[in-house]
Amino acid sequence: MVDIQNQADDRNVPLAKVGVKGLEYPIRVLDKIKKVQHTAAKVDLYADLPRHFKGTHMSRFIEIFHQYREDLSMPRFLEMLRRIRADLDAEAAFGSMSFPYFMEKNAPVSGLSGMRSYECRYQGWVKKDASRNRHFTVSVSVPVTTVCPCSRAISDRGAHNQRGVVRVELELGPFFWIEDIIAIVEKAASSPVYSILKREDEKYVTEHAYDNPKFVEDMVRDVYIELKGINTFPRFSVEAENFESIHNHNAFAFAEYNKETDRE
Repeated sequence: MVDIQNQADDRNVPLAKVGVKGLEYPIRVLDKIKKVQHTAAKVDLYADLPRHFKGTHMSRFIEIFHQYREDLSMPRFLEMLRRIRADLDAEAAFGSMSFPYFMEKNAPVSGLSGMRSYECRYQGWVKKDASRNRHFTVSVSVPVTTVCPCSRAISDRGAHNQRGVVRVELELGPFFWIEDIIAIVEKAASSPVYSILKREDEKYVTEHAYDNPKFVEDMVRDVYIELKGINTFPRFSVEAENFESIHNHNAFAFAEYNKETDRE
């Protein structure tokens, strides 16, 4: 049959990215406790297209991703991108994959178990150029509870509190567990968020958060210090956003680290 994609194109316009976007697929990722976790991902996969090619082979992206779906650990994701680049004879391949990561979490007093989901994303590229041929980051979004230190200090009764989210993006160095990053973030908040709480749990969480007030600035700085202390990530960023309960805006803070430019 005629292969239109392989025909020549004379418009002299190279394309930086062509491929598939919004692919939804079941996958397996590593789990620190259970070894393997089944979840579902939304995936974008691209490669560059030289000026003389009319189109790419969209089905190749799906074929290769299907072969890797049963083991999409962090190094395997990069291996998959290398395979896409080689099979399409491209200079570069790009990919991102977002998925919910589930952890069983016990209520702090009753001990009842429930499942919490954390939004994660792999994002990376590989290039034929050997001088800088890969880049890969993992991001984790962690829901938290915060109590406002200022509100607590000036109020005769109570203090305003809200849910928020802390997002950490890490450039891959040595292997790490998603669970360990989540633990660092939850420790930096006024309180973690739970899926199931009985009355005795609610009392504990409310009082614990009140005794541990945090601004978004506090959370970002505390997480930053913990991640830098691990000393394994070439680059990382931390951002916190509070969905304010008494203000008509959200509160936000952001910091980033680069080992190459750090002078401390």
